[in-house]
Amino acid sequence: WRYLEFAIANQFYMMAEARGLDFYKIFAAMTNDYPRAKHFPKPGLAAGPCLFKDTMQLAAFHKSHFFLGHSAMLVNEGLPDFLVEQLASKVEGGLAGRKVAILGMTFKANNDDIRESLSFKLKKCLEIKRATVLASDPYIKDSIPLEKALAEADAIILGTPHREYLKLKPQQPYVDCWGVWTEKA
Repeated sequence: WRYLEFAIANQFYMMAEARGLDFYKIFAAMTNDYPRAKHFPKPGLAAGPCLFKDTMQLAAFHKSHFFLGHSAMLVNEGLPDFLVEQLASKVEGGLAGRKVAILGMTFKANNDDIRESLSFKLKKCLEIKRATVLASDPYIKDSIPLEKALAEADAIILGTPHREYLKLKPQQPYVDCWGVWTEKA
């Protein structure tokens, strides 16, 4: 169920942003003073050891006739590529040869668990675009320190909304599907 919920939020995010619309203004309009929408999740990299695995287990149980689950997988697993394309459109000349910081490599905020984290898929997508990736995460030993990543980055993607990132105000082009750095409507 959670995987499907995240897919709905991620799909709406990609639809709005692809059309140049501010998803978070739409989200605010949809959820403000509307009790039926109070549980509508925000978009983000939906991952971890259970969401994808459990969804695919259900599909296998039902002889691959779990079309909602397959669709959720395609949406959620496709978000990293969308975020890279979104960032590429904000960086004059594209991402090739640029340094891109991914802030947050774990699968959820404020922990050190990297199992099935989509930040690593995000890293691969950036490398395919020939960007140099500066992976920074305060919960992962041997990652690039935040200060260094911010100083060297030409652009930023918020991979995981750790508390250490919540008050940042990036000066570089950035992508934040979580809505952490989004101006409130």
